[in-house]
Amino acid sequence: MGGTEHLTVHREGATLVLTLDRPEAKNALSLPMLVGLYDGWRAADEDDTIRSIVLTGAGGTFCAGMDLKALAGDGMTGEHYRERLREDPDLHWKAMLRHHRPRKPVIAAVEGHCVAGGTEILQGTDIRVAGESAVFGLFEVARGLFPIGGSTVRLPRQISRTHALEMLLTGRPYPASEAARIGLIGHVVPDGGALAKALEIAGRINACGPLAVEAVKASVYESADLSEADGLAAELARGRPVFDTADAKEGARAFAEKRPPVFRRA
Repeated sequence: MGGTEHLTVHREGATLVLTLDRPEAKNALSLPMLVGLYDGWRAADEDDTIRSIVLTGAGGTFCAGMDLKALAGDGMTGEHYRERLREDPDLHWKAMLRHHRPRKPVIAAVEGHCVAGGTEILQGTDIRVAGESAVFGLFEVARGLFPIGGSTVRLPRQISRTHALEMLLTGRPYPASEAARIGLIGHVVPDGGALAKALEIAGRINACGPLAVEAVKASVYESADLSEADGLAAELARGRPVFDTADAKEGARAFAEKRPPVFRRA
C-alpha cells in the first residue's frame, strides 16, 4: 500500500487510512512523512475502489507541526526523498493539502496535539473529528513566524473572521471543546475514539454513490468564491450529469425495491 517510515497506509474497506507515524516527535512533519502523504493523496485519486480517506496520527497525537531540522536534511532518512523534492518543488505543499485537493472526501481523526502545521493540514480536510483532550492552534506568531501553510487565507473562510484572527494573532492553544464551538471541527468524542468515529462517517460516505459524492465535494469548493448566481450555474453544470448516470438510476431503483443500492461508478 506504499507509505514511508513516517507515514503508514492501510485499507479499511473502501477507505484509505493515512497515519502520521512518528510518535517520538509528536508526528512532526518530516520529509519522509510529506512524501508519504503526497503519494497517499495521489493513490486515492487514482484508485476508483477508494471512496474516502481518513487522516490520523499514531501514538495519541495528530501532528505538532513542521520539523525544520528534518526538512533541512538533518537526520533525514533516505536521500531519495530529497530527490523527490527536487523533482517536484511543490511536493510539500501538495502533501499538506495547500496546493492539492483530493477528489475523495478526507476525514481527519485527531487525538492529542494538532498544532501549527497540524492545524494547517487540518484546514485541507473536509470533515473533522477529535478526541476531547485534543489541542489545536496556530503558534507561529508566538515564535516570530508566519503560518504559510494557507491559514491566513483558509481559516477566515472556514470559521468566523473574529475567531480566525484571534487564533492567528494570539498563537494560543484551543481545546477541542472550543475548536468545536467556533466551527473548526465537527465532532468531539471520548479520547481514543476519533479514528472509530471517522471510520463510521467514512462508511456512510462509502455507501453513497461515488460519482455523486465526488461531484458534490467539487461543487462545494469550486463555488465557494463565486457569486450566488455564478455558483448556482456552476452547481447545475456539476450536478446535471450525475442524473444521467447508471448509478443514479440504480439509486432510484434500489429505493423503490427497498434494498441497498449497488453503485458501479457508471
